Amino acid sequence: MRGGDHRSEGLFSYVSCEARVPADHPLRAIRAIVDEALEVMSPDFDGMYSRIGRPSIPPEKLLRALLLQAFYTIRSERQLMEQMDYNLLFRWFVGLSMDAPIWDVTVFTKNRERLLGGDIAARFLAAVLGQSRIQALLSDDHFSVDGTLIEAWASMKSFKPKDGKASNGDDGGASGAGGSEQAKTNGRNTERDFHGEKRTNATHTSTTDPDARLFKKARGQAARLCHMGHVLMENRHGLVVDATLTHATGTAEREAALTMLSRMKGRHRITLAADKAYDTAGFVGALRDIGVTPHVAQNNTNRRSAIDGRTTRHPGYAVSMRIRKRIEEVFGWAKTSGNLRKTRHRGQDRVGWNFTLTAAAYNLVRLPKLLATA
Repeated sequence: MRGGDHRSEGLFSYVSCEARVPADHPLRAIRAIVDEALEVMSPDFDGMYSRIGRPSIPPEKLLRALLLQAFYTIRSERQLMEQMDYNLLFRWFVGLSMDAPIWDVTVFTKNRERLLGGDIAARFLAAVLGQSRIQALLSDDHFSVDGTLIEAWASMKSFKPKDGKASNGDDGGASGAGGSEQAKTNGRNTERDFHGEKRTNATHTSTTDPDARLFKKARGQAARLCHMGHVLMENRHGLVVDATLTHATGTAEREAALTMLSRMKGRHRITLAADKAYDTAGFVGALRDIGVTPHVAQNNTNRRSAIDGRTTRHPGYAVSMRIRKRIEEVFGWAKTSGNLRKTRHRGQDRVGWNFTLTAAAYNLVRLPKLLATA
């Protein structure tokens, strides 16, 4: 018979969030990995908080909530708090009971800022990779590196002369955009004309995000205010082992690669795959000086490549050239699911922290299946 359309609202509920989440839900395996990493980080959290005063949002719950924001492409902290209020899955993953109150979005943001000073995102990434069952998945010998542009949360109209005056100086070969500034005294956007003005990072800066730089990666592309994110990937399963964010410059990719290699502990001789942007004599020589075999794509366009037959004759070079392209999967996921095509934050510290946490979230999405088939 047909059931009646009646509301069944009980005064009490005896079902927990744990019972509502299916036993085979992907977040269960991710939650186990996250909890183990957070337990290792507990001493780090103790050093960041005072022994007296009112309790704040637990950093473990704070990090779990931020991971959900990357997993489910939630645009803002305000929308995240709204989702956590009625989504039982989110409550279970974060560690909140059915009737626990949701934090105010301002309080949540203030507590998130505390984690910036402790470099918690990088420590969390290291804690995840440091687990013994995950260590077995990582390659110790073969790695790839690449960088990508992350559009800054700043308009091109905020890119103004540092001295407050319009200038038409030489751009010095930097990636600039045309336009002459003829603003009225009230400075409205509709009354600004940029035609004829040469804007460069040496003479102009963004009033919205001073850490953003005007840059373009290739000819024919539009210059944008952006940051540059860099990832070091191991080649066995394509997991991120290190991530960093720098200013967007022509040499940032090579400099960041050397920085991430210097942070590797107990490193022996390894191979490093990279695209043509890394094919310079200085970078290739620097890799060989620190015991790294440069599997860099040859750039023979109107120039001589720094990679010769000593490297290309080995079969491993062709394998590295094929596998290194998987690093684009990291950037693709981060810019779509991770909401990093255009960052929501301002300043290199905040954007870099979010970029590293998003890289850790990418690993967590892939690890359950890798562990199941290992």
